[in-house]
Amino acid sequence: MYYFNYISPLGEMIGLSDGKYLQGLYFVSEKSFKPEDNKQYTRQQNLNIFLKTTKFLDQYFSGKTVDSREIPVSISGTEFRKKVWKILYNIPYGKTVTYKEIAEAISLSTGKRTSARAVGNAVGHNPISIIIPCHRVIGANGNLTGYAWGLDRKKMLLNIESKKKL
Repeated sequence: MYYFNYISPLGEMIGLSDGKYLQGLYFVSEKSFKPEDNKQYTRQQNLNIFLKTTKFLDQYFSGKTVDSREIPVSISGTEFRKKVWKILYNIPYGKTVTYKEIAEAISLSTGKRTSARAVGNAVGHNPISIIIPCHRVIGANGNLTGYAWGLDRKKMLLNIESKKKL
């Protein structure tokens, strides 16, 4: 297992990989997992997956329209969370969806009622921020709600994509 550090305009980020797939990407905070404290992880800035991710993030933060689906990811979680994350992964750059819309899409595909609250829980546990763009999920009334890394960051990420101030 490997990790790399990335300094973004919104703060330091850490990426995790098995050497082939991106498995985690998050902003560093006092409560973050610290791979450098875990002997299972080795710092390796120059893995191909990390170079691809760095290029993507550089372009993203410079305001270029980029497609996060070009970054190969591998995520582990419950089947429900994986369904939600797959929907997130496919939200186009610059677009937003609501928790309710995701819940309705899952309900249609499974035939089981799904709540927006359950979707919100899964969104909040997204292991790969920005690449799996959970910041693009908003409340039914259009309000910015919930973001594990803070609503200020969510607003800034959406501003980068919309080219206008929210």
